[in-house]
Amino acid sequence: MISKIAKQLRDMIQMGVYKIIDPSVKLMARIGVTPNMVTTIGLIGNLCAAALFVYSAIFVPENDYSLVGIAGGVIIFASLFDMVDGYLARTSNQTSTFGAFYDSVLDRYCELFTLSGICFYFMRHGNDLGAIVTFLSLIGSIMVSYVRARAEGLDVECKVGLMQRPERVVLTSLGAILCGLLADTVRDDFSPVWFLLVPQMLIAVLANLTACVRIHHVYKNLKE
Repeated sequence: MISKIAKQLRDMIQMGVYKIIDPSVKLMARIGVTPNMVTTIGLIGNLCAAALFVYSAIFVPENDYSLVGIAGGVIIFASLFDMVDGYLARTSNQTSTFGAFYDSVLDRYCELFTLSGICFYFMRHGNDLGAIVTFLSLIGSIMVSYVRARAEGLDVECKVGLMQRPERVVLTSLGAILCGLLADTVRDDFSPVWFLLVPQMLIAVLANLTACVRIHHVYKNLKE
C-alpha cells in the first residue's frame, strides 16, 4: 500500500517536472544535444557534489556545514539531468538500447560517488556511526538496482519496493541541504550533522528492505 502511494506521488511529481522542462528539452533537441550528453553532465554534477563533501571534510572546520548544504543542492540539480535524458530520448526519438544501458550504469556511479563522499565526510570527522550507516545505505542502493537488473535478465519485471532511486536522491540531498541551512539555528547541544545522518539511516534500512522485497517478488514469479 505504501509502495503504491509512493509510486503515485513519484509519478505526479515526474509529470509536473516534465511539463516544466519541456521547452528546454525541445531546445536541446533542436541544437543537437543527445541524451547521452545529458547523462554525462549528470554524472559530472554528482562528482562535483562528492568532491565538495571530501573538500569540506579535509579543509573546512568541523563546525562549518556550508559546503555540505551546497553539495546537497548540487546533488538535486545534477539529478534533474537523470529525468531530462530519458525525456529527451523519448520526445526526440533518440531512444536506444545503449542509451538505456549507459544511463543505468552512470546512475550507479552517481550514487557510488555521492554516498562515498558522505561516508568519507563522516570518517574524517570521526563519526563512526555515520560512516557505517552511509556504507550500509550504499550497499542497499546498489543492491536495489542489481536485483532489478538480474530479475529483468530472467524476464521478470521488478519495480516493487519503497526506496527506489528518486526517494534515495531526495533524502540524501534534502538531508545535506538542511544540514547546511539550519546549522546556525539549532541548539548548542544538537549537532547539525544529524540532518545528514538520519536520511542515511532511513536509506540504509529501507533500501536493503526494498532489495529483500524484490528478491521475494522474483522468487514468487519464478515459482509460479
